[in-house]
Amino acid sequence: MVGDGAPSDGGIPNGARLIRFATAVLGDEPEELAAARDDIAAAMGGAALTDTAAVAALFNAIDRVADATGIPLEDVKAEATADFRAGIGIDDFAAASEKGHGA
Repeated sequence: MVGDGAPSDGGIPNGARLIRFATAVLGDEPEELAAARDDIAAAMGGAALTDTAAVAALFNAIDRVADATGIPLEDVKAEATADFRAGIGIDDFAAASEKGHGA
């Protein structure tokens, strides 16, 4: 689950549904994603599902635009993810070196 794993609604109406959807989008369980979509559509309507999916897609797109244009990773994020990036080999990519956060 997004966050610390504790069930929560984030203090907003339908927050738990939205968190479930976000978690499913980032996960690898197609059945859970389908169930989360169905839950949002049933409880909030088709337009809300469309908006929810659009927001999730936009966050993915923003990240890709930042990467493609060479926007550097902030120092605080570079420090917080150094072990993770090294562990999966992301620092070996040329783009990582060009941004000053690679090997």
